Amino acid sequence: MNVYSKFETELAVRPDDIDLYQHVHSTRYLDYVLAARFDQMDRCYGMSMQAFAARGLGWFMSAASINYKRPLGLGDRMVVRCWIESFTATGCRLNFEIDKLPAGKRSCDGHCDYVLVTLANGRATPLPDDIKAKYSI
Repeated sequence: MNVYSKFETELAVRPDDIDLYQHVHSTRYLDYVLAARFDQMDRCYGMSMQAFAARGLGWFMSAASINYKRPLGLGDRMVVRCWIESFTATGCRLNFEIDKLPAGKRSCDGHCDYVLVTLANGRATPLPDDIKAKYSI
């Protein structure tokens, strides 16, 4: 079993994240994971989303699962922790945890399945060896 690095990004709840029940809307948690991944792809892996686009490649989320533990609210700060669990021929499974700061209490966790696609046609493409190597740290 491979073990891959976990990376963290700190984010804050924005006013437009709040729903009618005065906590973060459930769909925003995936936005936080996406924002963290964009940061981590560039800062931690050394291959940003723009670098993928320059190669004519992009990532498509094919599935997501979120386990909600406790809500985030207006003004809260969080740490979004992400790591690759496994690779497939055309993508990967990304695990994540979102913890409320400063106490570090778990707000939610889950995973997302991503497929690498060719931007020109939107079809899945095999994961190039150099990309898999960069993301296998």
